[in-house]
Amino acid sequence: MNRALITGGQQGIGLGIAQALHGAGWQVALAAEQPPEAPAVQAALAAMPGASYHRHDLSDLSGIPAVLDATGPVTTLISNAGVPAMRRGDLLEMSPDSFDRCIDVNLRGAFFLAQEVARRMLQLPPDPYRSISFITSVSATMVSPDRAEYCISKAGAAMMAQAFAARLAPENIGVYDIRPGIIETPMTAPVADRYDQRIAEGLVPARRWGRPADIAQTILPLARGDFAFATGAVIPVDGGLSIHRL
Repeated sequence: MNRALITGGQQGIGLGIAQALHGAGWQVALAAEQPPEAPAVQAALAAMPGASYHRHDLSDLSGIPAVLDATGPVTTLISNAGVPAMRRGDLLEMSPDSFDRCIDVNLRGAFFLAQEVARRMLQLPPDPYRSISFITSVSATMVSPDRAEYCISKAGAAMMAQAFAARLAPENIGVYDIRPGIIETPMTAPVADRYDQRIAEGLVPARRWGRPADIAQTILPLARGDFAFATGAVIPVDGGLSIHRL
């Protein structure tokens, strides 16, 4: 039985991925720090009959065993949950709290959750296909000095994906690094006007915002194992944003 755990699966990119996997027959477990009664959580569960929700703060490493015990065996981990910089601004004025928050959630918490999932995956049979997809960002390599802590955390997450891919390849567990560009989600809503203008000016060659469904359509064949021999692949889903241009 395919069972997917999607962190941050109650909204945005995570919800798009969860809905795609649910529609393709996966059992879906969502994990996020919001309480179960939160409107976003309730709406997500209503849209996916049979899905489960597990409250988990990625920065709390002690909660990892309990959330995985509750979900049951996971064959597909979508490591998606993340936090932005607390405040955009001059990196020379960045606060330690904002830096630590990005590292704790986007890197440290994501690493140790994936570590425990991988350990448990090793106890599962090779069929169905097992995989881990890290939703990093084009910010792993494209610098935004006004939110450097976020970029630094995503650069670390990109290396984390490579490390897991190398370690798990002999076990036929695929690991992928998916790098979204400018995606229309609650996280980008506060800067929507800014990006509307820049997209119109040609920042994104595709001339539009990305959508959660764009990421989901990329995840499905990876989760199925259609590209198993491409483990370690880095896949930008950004409408051409990260293409080097003159």
